[in-house]
Amino acid sequence: MSFVKQYLAEAAQVIDQLDQKAIDAVIDLLVETRIRGGRLFVLGVDGSAANASHAVNDFRKIAGIEAYAPTDNVSELSARTNDEGWNTVFSEWLKVSRASAKDAILVFSVGGGNLEKNVSPNIVSAIQEAKARNMKVFGIVGRDGGYTGKTGDVVVTVPTVDEQRVTPHAEAFQAVIWHCLVSHPKLQKNATKW
Repeated sequence: MSFVKQYLAEAAQVIDQLDQKAIDAVIDLLVETRIRGGRLFVLGVDGSAANASHAVNDFRKIAGIEAYAPTDNVSELSARTNDEGWNTVFSEWLKVSRASAKDAILVFSVGGGNLEKNVSPNIVSAIQEAKARNMKVFGIVGRDGGYTGKTGDVVVTVPTVDEQRVTPHAEAFQAVIWHCLVSHPKLQKNATKW
């Protein structure tokens, strides 16, 4: 089997194994967030940061949800990293934004965060801050979901179909799933151009 055929076959397996009920639950909670005038903070690092930036556009433009990705502000991100440390870049953003129970965070992460392994500790800190503020926590993550999977209110885990391609499948399906969210009739307020 060629690599391309294998990769696409794996993608089909991921689609077949996605938890559709979890995706529906995220949609319902996002609708509730919008109704109560809440904001959505989309958090991700590495490739997931790029996904967060794109998703914020879609949540704002297509779904009419006030949304932000802290990683879009590279000046604040780098200043906080330099002055305070990487671990708190997202939690401090939530504090300054006066995040509250009407708001929510959406985590895009391959591993979901793990303090013991020092993987995405900033996501763990953000979830802890969000929980302290009674915010809803959603996630689209890979593997077992890490801290996000264990503590989030609703988390969609991208199934691992090949250990060698956990990252590309997790990050690719973040995009598939968030596009499903904003395209859902319950959430979509504005038509896309094409």
